[in-house]
Amino acid sequence: MNHKKIAEEILTAIGGKDNVSAAAHCATRLRLVLNDESAIDQGALDNMDVVKGTFSTGGQYQIILGSGTVNEVYKHFASMTGLSEMSTKDVKEAGAKKLNPIQQFVKMLSDIFVPIIPAIVAGGLLMGLNNVLTAQDLFIDGKSLVDAYPNMADLAALINTFANAAFVFLPILIGFSATQRFGGNPYLGAALGMLMVHPDLLNGYNYADAMLKNEVPVWHIFGLDIEKVAYQGTVLPVLAASFILAKIETFLRRIVPSALDNLLTPLLSIFITGLLTFTIVGPLTRSAGNLLTDGIVWMYDTTGVIGGLIFGLLYAPIVITGMHHSFIAVETQLLADIAKTGGSFLFAIATMSNIAQGAATLAVLKITKDAKVKGTASAAGISALLGITEPAMFGVNLKLRYPFIGAIVGSAAGSGFVTLFKVKAVALGAAGLPGIISIRPDTIVPYIIGMAVAFAVAFTVTIVLAKRAAKKEANIRKEGIVA
Repeated sequence: MNHKKIAEEILTAIGGKDNVSAAAHCATRLRLVLNDESAIDQGALDNMDVVKGTFSTGGQYQIILGSGTVNEVYKHFASMTGLSEMSTKDVKEAGAKKLNPIQQFVKMLSDIFVPIIPAIVAGGLLMGLNNVLTAQDLFIDGKSLVDAYPNMADLAALINTFANAAFVFLPILIGFSATQRFGGNPYLGAALGMLMVHPDLLNGYNYADAMLKNEVPVWHIFGLDIEKVAYQGTVLPVLAASFILAKIETFLRRIVPSALDNLLTPLLSIFITGLLTFTIVGPLTRSAGNLLTDGIVWMYDTTGVIGGLIFGLLYAPIVITGMHHSFIAVETQLLADIAKTGGSFLFAIATMSNIAQGAATLAVLKITKDAKVKGTASAAGISALLGITEPAMFGVNLKLRYPFIGAIVGSAAGSGFVTLFKVKAVALGAAGLPGIISIRPDTIVPYIIGMAVAFAVAFTVTIVLAKRAAKKEANIRKEGIVA
């Protein structure tokens, strides 16, 4: 394989070196920031055997070449463009500058929540394991495993403690990540999060009951009553407080003399932010967060199957825009307040969409005679079933159009089904076949059936649309010959 020639052909197809402002590569893809994506000769790229697919997202144009190949091609590509070695983070930041304000907001949420997902996933999966041990009728009629085997009670209690930790202390995780993202000291952000869940405060989960009983504790300071209430399981309050903390710290770093900076800046940053959090920011954003959660739950409970169908139909188009990254914050809130919400329905719908995309891609694999499309579809279809849909969606389905239609129809059908049976996740994870372990135990069976529905409908609709497209093309050719 002539890697230098491949690099030359790719560079020509994307508009030459003057059209490239940043470039890097990951394990399988060239990740480029282009000055003008309209200058791309998409047909030339599609005709290159080495190119497995292309897509544009987050201000980056990505070309799928495969592991091993991408490394060698990038060496020549970087030399030809005169670009120095860049990391994917550098390219990501360069691409972000091309995003509109809404896309930048979504990216900000993604930057904050993606790093803490492993902790939330671990806690959620442990919660699922605890549910397996304590759910009645799952294995034994009228009993849970703990009821049937009392010696497992302490094991379940231990697992439950481990599971709750990430959600009880969620403000610490978000405080660290958000403050870092906003340009502040992440350890001050963590300290702010600790302050918001301090054990001297009323536990946030007990706030509603304390209000009803008029037993909310307060600080009496200079005639001002400040509620001594913690923020367990909240998202918006710590996001807002972290932003304020970072801006206050940045401001103080500029005006405090360097000799006093290490003493005064952390002290004033935490004190001022903490005071604002408990007097203004926290109460307002807590109410806003509760309204958001209640609104989402109301919509899900009220719209039922119709809402599930619509959301399933729209999920993949939302992914194309990148707006789905904002769902991470919503899911985190749903999981953090799981006693009220029962878990996240968004995860189940995302799974239906991913499974449908994989099914549509595998349908293309079955019917196409193009060797290159077959090669891309086989790997991309399996990847989508496991929860990674970009290769399938951008490399196959959107290019051919009719598989994408089949996929969103299948997604709608599967989403409607899982909504009917109130399927919810107790953890974040891979939204695909492996997602079974993230699902609430009493809804695992409907979840599996929903995946089967999404797969079958997407696969069938794609086959039907493909035959219709082939028939239409044959008629056009026939009419052209007759004419």
